[in-house]
Amino acid sequence: MFGFSKNNDAINRKIAAIDALRAKVMVADEDLNIVYVNPSVVALLRDVEQDLRKELPRLNVDRLVGSNIDIFHKNPAHQRGMLAKLAKPHAATIKVASHQFDLLVTPLSENGRRIGFVVEWADAKERLENLDYAGQIAAIRRSQAVIEFTTDGIITKANDNFLTVMEYRLEEVVGKHHQMFVDRDYGATAEYRQFWESLKRGEFKAAQFKRVSKSGKAVWIEGAYNPIFDEKGQVTKVVKFAVDVTAQVNLLNNLKVLIDQNFGEIERAIGQSTREASSAGVAAGTTASSVQMVAASAEELAASIAEISQSMSRARTATDSAFDRTVQVGESTDRLAAAAQAMNGIVGLINNIAGQINLLALNATIEAARAGEAGKGFAVVASEVKNLANQSAKATEQISGEIEGIQSTSAEVAGALNAIREAVSTVREHVSGTAAAVEEQSAVTRSMSTNMHSASSAVSTVTTNVTAISAAIGQVAAAVDKTKEAAQVLVR
Repeated sequence: MFGFSKNNDAINRKIAAIDALRAKVMVADEDLNIVYVNPSVVALLRDVEQDLRKELPRLNVDRLVGSNIDIFHKNPAHQRGMLAKLAKPHAATIKVASHQFDLLVTPLSENGRRIGFVVEWADAKERLENLDYAGQIAAIRRSQAVIEFTTDGIITKANDNFLTVMEYRLEEVVGKHHQMFVDRDYGATAEYRQFWESLKRGEFKAAQFKRVSKSGKAVWIEGAYNPIFDEKGQVTKVVKFAVDVTAQVNLLNNLKVLIDQNFGEIERAIGQSTREASSAGVAAGTTASSVQMVAASAEELAASIAEISQSMSRARTATDSAFDRTVQVGESTDRLAAAAQAMNGIVGLINNIAGQINLLALNATIEAARAGEAGKGFAVVASEVKNLANQSAKATEQISGEIEGIQSTSAEVAGALNAIREAVSTVREHVSGTAAAVEEQSAVTRSMSTNMHSASSAVSTVTTNVTAISAAIGQVAAAVDKTKEAAQVLVR
């Protein structure tokens, strides 16, 4: 592969040795033509050939020998200039597509003359990952407490952070058992022995642990015990990464006390609110019943007042009718009085006629006396006419007395009718006023009934709201219980 004679056994043995190496070796001559690649280089480049050809289209792994190293560079002139000046091994990392490779280029010279280059290839991925892991471990060691144990719990290493938290020097802990950091009673339990047996089996442990410092004070750590495996899967050691959370645990313990106190007060307040809401619900229910009874009573009152209003309307109509009839009777009485007054004139006329008849009878008697015997019959007639005139006068006097009685009675009736008319008028005014008042009261009662129905609806709404408030208080109580449970979990 180097272009030398295959008869040179020494060279052939060297080539066979290089072929057997896991190192990835490529050799180029002084003109940078590839004269040899061992199988490890071929295997490395073949695995990523398709990706590399996206940026290096001339690359062909099957034809590497005989190719020029220019196929690996986008700017061959730059690489040639650098290699021409190279006097000692040069390490570089190159990136092609998504892959990175570590290269170590060593110039080859013979008798002071450049005869070629040896290029050692390596996939940089594992190195870069290890570098990243090392950086992460260093960051962890800077920020966390780190301690290492054998699988039996014997301390081998501890960083400054751990030693500071636990108040020890390194020489005081190396070679000692982890048991020195736990309570004496706990260290003697089967649980503690099982803890280390599980780590020895490779079981990961992460939790919040209570430990004891050199001075005897309690130290709380948030930590993870990590079994470390070798290439055969066997646990070789245990590394613990931890953070001191003593201050937080103390704070949470204080918080627990506050939570117990505050939630106790909240529960009492909720209980009081529940009782008050229940009482309010009962009162609202009672009020609703009372308001509904008042509303029903108001309706009955409105109905009664409506009936009274109708009765008052009928009474007003009857009073108006009585007043009209009184007026009519008064008018009739006035006509009767007028007729009686007219009869006085007639009686007077009759009295006058009776007087004249009586005078004529007297004259006839005188003339009959003068006539002597011849006038006796006429005297008898005159005497009878006189008697009739006297009787007429007496009857006229009697009639006049009766007429006066009628006139007096008519006057009394007229006076009584006037009094009745005035009383009926007064009653009518009172009935009218009462009817108006009853009508107004009926309107007020109807309004009161409507308002009471509205009040009943409002009280029903209040009852519903009180029920909703009671339900809301129940939800709040449940939420408080859940919050209390969560808070208790938090402070464990």
